[in-house]
Amino acid sequence: MPLTIAIPDNFILSARQTNKEFEAEAKKAIALKFYIDEKLSLGQAAELAGLSEHEFILYLGKNNISILRFDSDNYSAELLYDIINAEQFANG
Repeated sequence: MPLTIAIPDNFILSARQTNKEFEAEAKKAIALKFYIDEKLSLGQAAELAGLSEHEFILYLGKNNISILRFDSDNYSAELLYDIINAEQFANG
């Protein structure tokens, strides 16, 4: 069941956006927050934001958020795994 959030018109007008533009920006902001908090995976966050995974990765970069996440105990192994995945994604 979709979630509906009521946003007063004056907020949308203040943002100088149409309802559709405001909704799209709000979805991206929510997806970003939940990705940062590790409540959504990259794929889930991209889907919520209405972007492809590649577009969401670029959006993360524009917001200075790294897609690389490390557990301090397994830093080297995780870095190697992420590099291999990045290379596969780039060659894709």
